[in-house]
This record gives sequence, structure tokens and C-alpha cells, in this order.
Amino acid sequence: MGDKTLLITGASRGIGRAAALMAAKEGWRVAVNYARDEAAAAEVVAAITREGGAAMALKGDVADESELVAVFEGAAKLGPLGGVVVNAGIVAPTARLTEMSGERMKRVFDVNVFGSYLTAREAARRLSTRLGGPGGSIVVVSSAAARLGSPNLYVDYAGAKAALDTLVKGLSIELGDEGVRVNGVRPGLIDTDIHASGGEPTRAFTLGASAPMRRPGRPEEVAAGIVWLLSEAASYVTGALLDVSGGR
Repeated sequence: MGDKTLLITGASRGIGRAAALMAAKEGWRVAVNYARDEAAAAEVVAAITREGGAAMALKGDVADESELVAVFEGAAKLGPLGGVVVNAGIVAPTARLTEMSGERMKRVFDVNVFGSYLTAREAARRLSTRLGGPGGSIVVVSSAAARLGSPNLYVDYAGAKAALDTLVKGLSIELGDEGVRVNGVRPGLIDTDIHASGGEPTRAFTLGASAPMRRPGRPEEVAAGIVWLLSEAASYVTGALLDVSGGR
């Protein structure tokens, strides 16, 4: 991937961070997008550069169109764009639908759906050979919640992720003969701090024990699937959804 740049949204923590570190080891130049935690993003960049890789941190809210476009323009300073990981996402405190405020649901859908569709659009505009791009790969981070519904926890998040499964299917067909592969990964219960933001920091371990593999996953295990889908090893894979959920 030597001279190709990979943009990962929400790359300062969790799965995004793991994917950034792993992709850098495979030769990608990595643009690390973050929304708020500048120190965490800087740490990811430092970790990559210590190993001889190239990386830069780019602040921007994916749900803000102008900020997101600026992130893409900033990423181009690293070199030609060759891949995008649509990863940024949020959850809100666990609740039943009857208890959710409209404001909460709007923010969840703004970031997880609107932000992801905007990111995919900007990626397609830059990668599509029909539009003068070099081709490349887009990987969308969905969730096993799209299949399971997340009842009594966050059905808004689950619904938002289901929209991303549809994005993968539709966009992969639109770009099928334009040099761009579009795939998704659906992580299950992964040991990241997203659970803490939902008010249940031990959720991955508590429920992970009920998965067929009897444990939660690690961010690196999801990152491995992402990096594979980005690579030429997956050259005939598009429109696919890879479950990384321990059989759940």
C-alpha cells in the first residue's frame, strides 16, 4: 500500500485505533480522524510514527458536512487516497425506546447514519474511477446489533447500524464497475470503552460470556477483518458483511 492513504473516522479509540495501528504496519499512510479527544488521536499518530509509519490527526465531526469535507481534504496531504474506513459512531445511555428523548435519537442517527453516509459519499467521490479517482476500498463498521435489535438497551443504535448494512449493499453495486469495493464488518461484543459511554462499562464481559466463544472480542480481532477487506487479498469481495461476533 506504500503510497496510499487510508482515512479512518473515529480512529482515536477502540476499533478505529486498532485498525489504524494495524493498517500502518501493512504500509498504509493513516489519517486519524477524531471528534474531541485530541490527546488520544495524537497518541495513535505517535505510535504509528514510532514504528516508521506516516500518520496525521484530523479533527472533525462526521455529522457536520463542512467539517467532514475538510477532513478529507486534510487527508490528501498524506498522499493519494486509497481507502476509507467508515467507523465513527456513538451510543447513548441504555434505555427502552419509550424512555428515549427525540434529541437523543436525533444525535444517534445524525452521527451513525448521516455521518456515515456523508463519509461514504465523500469516499466514493474521490475513489470512483468514473469520477477520475484511482479506485480503492471502503469498509463500513456496522454492528451485530443490526441483526439483534438491542432490545432494552439501544434500539436506536441498532437501527442506525442496520442502515449501514443497506449502505454497504447499495453502494457496492453503484461502485462495482468503478474500481471501488465496499464491504462491512459487524462487530459483536468487543472490549472497548463505547460500552462505558452507554452506561455499562462491563457489558462486553458480562454478555460476552453468553456468546458461543464465551468471551468478548478484542479490537484487534475486528481490525484484522477491516485490514483484510481493505487489502488486495480481498480483491473479489464486495457487498459483503463480515460478522466478527464470536458466533453471536
